Amino acid sequence: MTFEEVLPKIKAGKKVIRSSWSGSELYIYEVQKPLENGEAVDPYFLIKTRETPSLSMFQPTVCDILASDWEVVE
Repeated sequence: MTFEEVLPKIKAGKKVIRSSWSGSELYIYEVQKPLENGEAVDPYFLIKTRETPSLSMFQPTVCDILASDWEVVE
């Protein structure tokens, strides 16, 4: 899938990954209603990896946006 095709799935709560990633990446997902000190924060992406710490902010690169190897994971 392309990023345009997978973005609605991410926004619907699905976890996705690029099939070409062969490292420690497990999936990315959107944090939709976060709070910080009781205040709302804009939605953002996190990536889950096998590393420590296992969650990091994810910002798609141009390569990610133009890729066609995105897939939904369980």
